[in-house]
Amino acid sequence: MALRGAGLLIPLVWGLLAGWWTPRGPVTTTEALASIAISAAAGVLAGRLTRSRWAMLLAPVLFSAAVEIVRIGYVGPTVDHPHFSALGVLALLVGRGVHGLLALLPMLVGAAYGAGWARRRAGRSSGWFRRGVVGLLAAVVLLIAVAVAIPARTPAIAGGVAELTTVDGMGVLIRGARPEAPVLLFLAASPGGSDMGVVRKHLAALEQHFIVAVVDRRGGGNSYGALDPTATLTLADEVSNTLTMTDFLRARFHRDKIYLLGHSGSSLPAVLAVQAHPEFYYAYVGAGQGVDLTASDRSQYADTVAWARANGKDALVKQLTKLGPPPYDTIYDYEPLLLSEGSAFAYPGGIASGEGQTANFSIDEHSLLDKVHVYSGFLDCYGLLYPRERDVDLRTRVTRLAVPVYFVEGAHDVPGRLSVMNEWFAALQAPHKELVTFPDAGHLSLYEDPERFVAVLVRVREETA
Repeated sequence: MALRGAGLLIPLVWGLLAGWWTPRGPVTTTEALASIAISAAAGVLAGRLTRSRWAMLLAPVLFSAAVEIVRIGYVGPTVDHPHFSALGVLALLVGRGVHGLLALLPMLVGAAYGAGWARRRAGRSSGWFRRGVVGLLAAVVLLIAVAVAIPARTPAIAGGVAELTTVDGMGVLIRGARPEAPVLLFLAASPGGSDMGVVRKHLAALEQHFIVAVVDRRGGGNSYGALDPTATLTLADEVSNTLTMTDFLRARFHRDKIYLLGHSGSSLPAVLAVQAHPEFYYAYVGAGQGVDLTASDRSQYADTVAWARANGKDALVKQLTKLGPPPYDTIYDYEPLLLSEGSAFAYPGGIASGEGQTANFSIDEHSLLDKVHVYSGFLDCYGLLYPRERDVDLRTRVTRLAVPVYFVEGAHDVPGRLSVMNEWFAALQAPHKELVTFPDAGHLSLYEDPERFVAVLVRVREETA
């Protein structure tokens, strides 16, 4: 009996350690492979000592309970209680689902082999069907381990720069055809976001004119491990991260100044970084520039309700009416606006609003876990950072910038965003300011009309270098 109790104690202790070590699940390749190996070993010992197939159920349950208890206090949809909505299901899959594949499945398989080992020593054996099922699950675990072990990498550029590195926990992809080219720091759009995939897919031509450094924002993609402590995930921290990456690139390439590009959500900290240290930048380029999140969201809310009513979307009208106008405190409250934006503000030729995330699945610059963390990072960071930025209004906070500024907007962007942007731009003082509008594009204008966008960046370089 004591041995059986010890057998169940092993997965419980491993769960306590795993909850402390990897509270959001394995983040790195090393953590993932260690989780698979330790979980499988704990399962084998649990099955061997209990001498029962019940270990296949009890070991994972005890492990999961221990993990959930230890990580109480961590926040974000991937670790909070399940939420039954589209984003809630996604959070369950990329959070607990992935953790289950890297810990619970290996433990279950290990427990099956451990119990089978004990039963054979006792003169009993399982049937061929059970052995076949366990063998199939073991093969799945092996395939997962192999897939996870494939490292992130980027193709070399003959005579140029091509590297993946990490700066203060933030992953950055640096590519350029000429080492002497000016440096462009490209910040990802969404909180906890990554634009590595979409930049590689649509804006690879920039590498011919700049050394392009694309950063996974804190908490997303290759930067997911830098998420905690979440209390420090603030706009001020995002500004600090921008300046840290700026300093790294200036030192790495021996430059006094670089170019800075903020897209959508990253454009707020980008502008504040330029305001704080204009001496670091030749120019600032804002694409889908944010100005006042609350004002633009309230306009978007009103337009979405009107669209939903006009198109018989009664459930959406009811949902939005119950919520009332923004701002909100959680990503789930913002979910109706996020998921309906592509339909409510549709226009001919527009690309999917999720393109910035899904494009990461097509690149080698992210490992398999990095690809998953593009989604877990967005989910965990959006509800934390976005509400902390809702009182920012560049119309009053930034009235002057000491560098040339260029803004690229899509004519089909959400009207509320364009309205506050135009108001800020009209009053903004700068050595040079310019607003370029792409007539056939929306919020993702730089990816919808990449040739024109590259041409704008080349002109910025020529006018300001």
